[in-house]
Amino acid sequence: MSKYFENWEKFSVDGSSADFFKKIDGDTTYIGFDSSSLTPPGPMLNASLAINLVKDTSTKIVMINHKFPVGLIPKIEGSFNYTNEELDGGKVKLVFSLKEGKEVEKIDGSCGSFASGMSY
Repeated sequence: MSKYFENWEKFSVDGSSADFFKKIDGDTTYIGFDSSSLTPPGPMLNASLAINLVKDTSTKIVMINHKFPVGLIPKIEGSFNYTNEELDGGKVKLVFSLKEGKEVEKIDGSCGSFASGMSY
């Protein structure tokens, strides 16, 4: 289990290459994964799977990664707000939340066009 998700509930996501975790805090559901040890396209793949799990503004995604995901942000910033926190060892923690009035655009879980031409 990732140290970042202690006391979170582990659950399975078809096609993922990272463990996924869930925590409910009041009206907010957090979905988290640690892609910091994965090689491309693993981080982008797991981010796309997590985004597809978002139903509304009450669901937030917590991504732990080895660096800031420069290829991901332009793809989602129209629909998602995010915060970025530097962690020990150069890792980053990002928290994504759906913007008010926006709907989630489902992403091809195979990374297809989502990661096409992107270097991670």
